[in-house]
Amino acid sequence: MSGRDNSAPLIQEISDGVIIRVRVHPRASKVSVGPVKETSLAVRLTAAPVDNAANRQCIAALARTLGVRAHQVEIVSGHKSREKRVRVEGIDARRARDALGI
Repeated sequence: MSGRDNSAPLIQEISDGVIIRVRVHPRASKVSVGPVKETSLAVRLTAAPVDNAANRQCIAALARTLGVRAHQVEIVSGHKSREKRVRVEGIDARRARDALGI
């Protein structure tokens, strides 16, 4: 059984922002956010998953793409997994979809 919960939405609106389902691809040739693959947002990272480097780069890439500050982005689950749930404060689902082009 895989760790994915296919019933959860890609972007879930919460009281102070959104939760986005992300699948990271560490050690990629360049950093990029998107496209949506299956039920999660693909985030390619040049960092290796060592000493939290990939998680820090994931937060920075999402913050830049969504137009928020890095302190507004937090990984809430999946710290040691490719499948993550990321909370972004201060935006709604519509703004997140617009920024991500979905």
